[in-house]
Amino acid sequence: MKAALAEPEIVTRKGKPVSVIIPIKDYEELLERAEDAQDVAWLKRARRRPLHYRPLEDYLADRGRK
Repeated sequence: MKAALAEPEIVTRKGKPVSVIIPIKDYEELLERAEDAQDVAWLKRARRRPLHYRPLEDYLADRGRK
């Protein structure tokens, strides 16, 4: 087997594609992009929620009880 493939290799089963073999560098880049997309989606959801504030004294009092 070659050390690095120039193009993705498609693995088929009964004539239908079931897997793709890609270089590890490409795989790591895909993972990073997927993680970035998840982060952006979480941020968009977080921005839709109303912000709730409480006085610093209340926070410190709650923290001191734990």
